[in-house]
Amino acid sequence: MTDQLFFAPSLLPPQDVLRALGEKMQEGLLLFGADGRLVFANPVAHAGLERGDAPDRRSFGERLAGFLPGDALAQARANGSWSGSLPVGDHLVIAHLYFHEADGAGYFLVIFHNIEGQQDYERELQQRHAELRQAYLRLNGAQDKLLQSEKMASIGQLAAGVAHEINNPIGYVHSNLGSLQEYLRSLFTLIEAYERALRAPDPKALIPEIDDIRNRADIDFISRDLPQLMAESREGIERVTRIVRDLKDFSYSDRSESWKLVDLHAGLESTINIIWNELKYKVTLERRYGELPLVECLPSELNQVYMNLLLNAGQAIAERGTITVSTGMEGTDQVWIQLQDTGAGIPADLLQRIFDPFFTTKPVGSGTGLGLSISYGIINKHHGRIDVESAPGQGATFRIVLPVRQPR
Repeated sequence: MTDQLFFAPSLLPPQDVLRALGEKMQEGLLLFGADGRLVFANPVAHAGLERGDAPDRRSFGERLAGFLPGDALAQARANGSWSGSLPVGDHLVIAHLYFHEADGAGYFLVIFHNIEGQQDYERELQQRHAELRQAYLRLNGAQDKLLQSEKMASIGQLAAGVAHEINNPIGYVHSNLGSLQEYLRSLFTLIEAYERALRAPDPKALIPEIDDIRNRADIDFISRDLPQLMAESREGIERVTRIVRDLKDFSYSDRSESWKLVDLHAGLESTINIIWNELKYKVTLERRYGELPLVECLPSELNQVYMNLLLNAGQAIAERGTITVSTGMEGTDQVWIQLQDTGAGIPADLLQRIFDPFFTTKPVGSGTGLGLSISYGIINKHHGRIDVESAPGQGATFRIVLPVRQPR
């Protein structure tokens, strides 16, 4: 009964009632056919369509086309409605467009109203924009601090291993310096004997003494051992220098760090050099490097990703295993870095969660649960992707794909 009353033709408002209501409305009201023929427009709608200094001689269809966006009618026809904000003269209006089709005829209804206090509205928009920008900067700063904290946490976990890697070469350099001191004492003694012989009336008379000094000091052994001792010492110092440089590069934090063209293999080797003490007692490391171009990236952030993945791979290997580091090209504009281990693998129910923040399978206190989450964010920042394949007992494979050049 209610439906019959609602749709009864006799109860539809007559044209004069619609016109009277339209004149009282503060919103613009337009009703027109799908063919562009105007059916009804209240005074507010007329004023909006005819706004301007000179009389507008265009047809209603032309004026309407200039009033609405080009796809508004099509969207309303397809979806039943369309809404948006539109500049009309020096005002901004909010428009709602509706479409209805019956008995083969289509009709559009437009309701629009001016935004009061246009200048206040623009000021509010600008204020909101400034607030959003400040929030973005704060969020970006917090993300940088989180990344730096995770870096330093990684270095803290590696501190004992790094100290061992530094103390080892320093130890044999110190031992070699002790030997060098003894060698120098013997050589100076021999030099003094030669000087006495040169000043003596008969130098040959001191030959037995010189031979005795040579034999007691074992000068022949010193002459053979000294170059090797110096080479070992130089290698030890270079090893320490390399570790310190890699640590400095890894821990480097600068929000203004610019994108650089970088050799990815150098970054991989630098990271391996830092964490090698954590891996060398149970891991066989295989390198399968392909030919790569220089890649545009933030190198210190990529080194963080390499470290997280290598440490996770090492921790997944219980006793003895292999980590294979491979690189190559994907097409002509992408490179990939792959780290594959022979560890315990990742169960299927955990595989979908490994990149979630604070998710970890390690014992409490052994990890932050941020390593893979941060790595995912870094790779996403580089417009790349990181894929993982794993099964229990079959190890895990992480594959990073990066563009050679960042999109502009």
